[in-house]
Amino acid sequence: MNAMNYIDSAKEVFQIESRALSNLAQRLDENFSEAIDWILKSTGRVVVCGMGKSGIIGRKIAATMASTGTPSFFMHPGEAYHGDLGMVTPADTFLAISNSGETDEVIKLIPFLRSNRNYLLALTGNAKSTLAKAAHRHLDVGVDQEACPLQLAPTSSTTAALAMGDALAVTLMKARGFRPENFARLHPGGSLGRRLLSRVEDEMVRRDLPFVAEAAPTIEVLQTMTRGRLGVAIVRRPAGWGVITDGDIRRTIERFGDTLFGRTASDMMSTDPTMVPVGTRVEDALNLMDERQINALLVFDGDDVVGVFKK
Repeated sequence: MNAMNYIDSAKEVFQIESRALSNLAQRLDENFSEAIDWILKSTGRVVVCGMGKSGIIGRKIAATMASTGTPSFFMHPGEAYHGDLGMVTPADTFLAISNSGETDEVIKLIPFLRSNRNYLLALTGNAKSTLAKAAHRHLDVGVDQEACPLQLAPTSSTTAALAMGDALAVTLMKARGFRPENFARLHPGGSLGRRLLSRVEDEMVRRDLPFVAEAAPTIEVLQTMTRGRLGVAIVRRPAGWGVITDGDIRRTIERFGDTLFGRTASDMMSTDPTMVPVGTRVEDALNLMDERQINALLVFDGDDVVGVFKK
């Protein structure tokens, strides 16, 4: 197989799996809508279960649901059969994934789920299977052809199951009115979480701030900026505050030339610095900085500057 054949092989996989997803969309019916309605009115969680490759897909589905507003977790069917079913409450929806619908480890759980009065939602490729027949609702994720040339390795079938899981998660997300703020709250370690949940005081520099007086000579201003390592000097004024940035220094050089070192902070500073109060969201601070094309903000609390927020 030459390099061009490698590419042809990859394209064939894409084509086969694309057809599988297209067919999946055409088979959606009231079972999907009724499953969504049930999960929305449920007070429990969605417990996702699957064996082997279906289990790997199930872990991803559970993670996607949990991060988009639908409480969910994955349960391995073998562990479930040996004690983990104790974590399943009657209010929980049980989402079982099995391409054949006959996976022994999953089928063994049906009597418990029936006794526990759990709502059973099945994702299978066989509507006549044991699992599909036992479920309250069955979502057909069957495919005509695996991308595997031997028709042995789950490929198109796992793609279809994953896509159906994404469809469930995203539809639930939209129905709940899930917003970026909700996503950020569940992802505090991500960049979106930082922007929407953090406040400027959580990230600002607050120690050894580079303050100078209006009468400070140029050399003192430069030394203070160098020590502060923030690219700014904060000027204390009788009424209000000033700021000197690297850009202000360059403009002062252009204006005064060789007489630069005979000047003071008052000759260099901007007298209307951009400032935000303590409690400002990082998202709002960053938007303001983008709008004004600046790299630093002064943060105030009452009449005092208490920090410098940088991108």
